[in-house]
Amino acid sequence: MNPKRVRRIMRKMALEAVYPKPRLSQGSKGHRKYPYLLRGLAIDRPNQVWSTDITYIRLGTGFVYLIAVMDWYSRYVLSWEISMALDKEFCLIALEQALLISTPEIFNTDQGVQFTSVDFIKILEARGIKISMDGRGRAFDNIFVERLWRTVKYEEVYLHSYQTVKETRTHLGKYFYFYNQERLHQSLGYQTPYEVYAKERLKLKPVQVPKTHLIQALFLS
Repeated sequence: MNPKRVRRIMRKMALEAVYPKPRLSQGSKGHRKYPYLLRGLAIDRPNQVWSTDITYIRLGTGFVYLIAVMDWYSRYVLSWEISMALDKEFCLIALEQALLISTPEIFNTDQGVQFTSVDFIKILEARGIKISMDGRGRAFDNIFVERLWRTVKYEEVYLHSYQTVKETRTHLGKYFYFYNQERLHQSLGYQTPYEVYAKERLKLKPVQVPKTHLIQALFLS
């Protein structure tokens, strides 16, 4: 049986192979485009710029998608979430969790359908947040989150063989706590992201976030 016949039979049976597509940031046709606001911008304080992105993590059978929201100045991971589907719902959850901590001046994303959706944009606009979007094919426009993915995968994901979604969530929760609270960054003067994010804020107190994330979230009172 040749490949063409297999494809034809699969189309008739409405079957599709389940695998992570090479492009996770496909934009929807006709979506509103926002300019990239970070070129040449001096990032000199927490909550000046946040950004987000999606990557995938392979399991023993299948895979899950991972999203994180990061503060550019401190590299602090404000929130993260995983999902078995590449839809907007888990992106909205991560965004709402991050906004429990504080509000950025600028929020940068790529042009994927999740971030250009009406629901996602509406939340940002309601808070008066400026929206910045990467140019197509310009991965370096969101360089700090790209570096985060590299770090997470080399220091955590590739060292383990996750079999279930529950196991993935548990391990990532522990790692992101370590990343925020304990891991020293050379680019931050050998401080942790939490130390840099918190030190310039005078009044801080904890807020409630899902225990599965194991991240000590703080917001300005």
